[in-house]
Amino acid sequence: MRAADTAAEISAGPVHGLLAGAAARFADRPAIHCMGRGMTYAELADAVGRASAGLRRLGVGPGVKVGLCLPNLAYAVICYYAILRAGGTVVNYNPLYVERELEHQIEDSGTEIMVTLDLKQIYPKVAAQLGHTCLRRIVVCPMGDVLPAFQGLMFRLFQRSKIASIPHDDAHVRYEELIAPKNDREDDSAPASVDPEKDIAVLQYTGGTTGVPKGAMLTHANLTANASQIRAWCGQLSDGDERVLGVLPLFHVFGMTSVMNLGIATGAELILMPRFNARAVLKSIERQNVTFFMGVPTIFHALNDAPEFADYDLSSLKYCISGGAPLPADVKARFEAAAGCPLVEGYGLTECSPVVTCNPFDGSHRENSAGKAIPGTTIEIRTPEPPYDPLPQGGKDSRKGEVCIRGPQVMAGYWRNPEATAKSLIDGRFHTGDIGYVDADGYLYLVDRLKDVILCGGYNVYPRVIEDAIQSHESVRQVTVIGVPDEYRGEAPKAFVVLKAGAALTADELLTYLKGCLSPIEMPDHIEFRDELPVTTIGKLSKKELAAEEEARRSAQEKGNSE
Repeated sequence: MRAADTAAEISAGPVHGLLAGAAARFADRPAIHCMGRGMTYAELADAVGRASAGLRRLGVGPGVKVGLCLPNLAYAVICYYAILRAGGTVVNYNPLYVERELEHQIEDSGTEIMVTLDLKQIYPKVAAQLGHTCLRRIVVCPMGDVLPAFQGLMFRLFQRSKIASIPHDDAHVRYEELIAPKNDREDDSAPASVDPEKDIAVLQYTGGTTGVPKGAMLTHANLTANASQIRAWCGQLSDGDERVLGVLPLFHVFGMTSVMNLGIATGAELILMPRFNARAVLKSIERQNVTFFMGVPTIFHALNDAPEFADYDLSSLKYCISGGAPLPADVKARFEAAAGCPLVEGYGLTECSPVVTCNPFDGSHRENSAGKAIPGTTIEIRTPEPPYDPLPQGGKDSRKGEVCIRGPQVMAGYWRNPEATAKSLIDGRFHTGDIGYVDADGYLYLVDRLKDVILCGGYNVYPRVIEDAIQSHESVRQVTVIGVPDEYRGEAPKAFVVLKAGAALTADELLTYLKGCLSPIEMPDHIEFRDELPVTTIGKLSKKELAAEEEARRSAQEKGNSE
């Protein structure tokens, strides 16, 4: 079922063309503001051009994968568009990844060059991949250079302990060397010619029921079309006048599209924040007159709970969108009452670049609904098993089934994984693994998930990754992990652990052990030791029974609290 204005024009082209167009129209307008420093669109386009030429000299061109392992800093925006302008493919990396995760993604994607920071908390993990993976070169960006001049000087003088020592060898390229003017060939300076429908702009890693990350191949057309679709849905964006707050990480597909690509496409000022802090966000909205703000429910929950939230002037906000996880009704109501701005819920997936649906901003949103299909998008509800028959929708006979998506934002497939691609892309539609239905007015409702994934504050956390890490402890015999409701993050991982005979292990000891194996997002919030775990009739550990036990426990607790 297709909803929204299908007549709206959806434009698709090279992703780096978004910046070229904005720079041509808004050369003197602010493009980026981050940590007290800013640059105009003309300055951003110049930096991207020089970085692109530098990447060409390093061999970047069609088919070359370049990783970005950066927080929300100007470097992330510059290098993203520079890689694409040079004809390469961006591979996004979470700076919080542990070495195991970096190694897998580097090898799977074929990442040859990585752009990262000189901070000790990030650089050494990347450098450890040189020599035993396909990574051959690291572009190192200095943290001190993105700070205002005096702060940068103070950082270098008094925070040296946070800066990693970078070798002077052929495997390392300083950012200042990358962008330094050279006697470039004309081919190095000109933007690469790409086929938007065929050429892969970004390998964005996601995961499935097994928890093994898969690289979604997002073409230039996928990404630019999705930015165009969101723009058409919002309707009243004023080119050259908007200010977008970038709290969502740009390495995440939601932030990449709805903050960076959409912001650049509209000539907006990107106000970037490397890390989330509720008070800093509220101050930024008030002082910099932010008009467009995207987040996950965890962010809006934290803002609601911030001291003196209601005292901040948030009247500049036009649009606020929540995605990544279900938005609780009370979080929405509290934010809207204090901010005076509509907060609507949307739905998306990495494989769809990512936005698929969104609730309207005119007050016609539906509680517990993921909203309507954005322009150019078709939602089909089908049986989750072959032959994947379409199910009736739009009335009292609407039936629940697997949510399937058609549209220009649907990925080209999974990188080097034809089997997974064949299971997910069938006759041009993407099978999401989510169960839902569509009502008579075109609103999508999600009721369950086929995928074994835990949604923690908008991030996908895969139980198998946690289970493998816990299982590697010498005292553990069995483990299984499920998601349990969490007031702050939506869901949180809970691990059920059986120890080997005679072994002794506490939850704190296990958590200390896991710090070297898991990222902070993957760390289990709850650990319960048991003598045995429930199994299915064929001997597999039964998560269904554990989930039912947790639900019964919560229901009993809620009943007790109400009596």
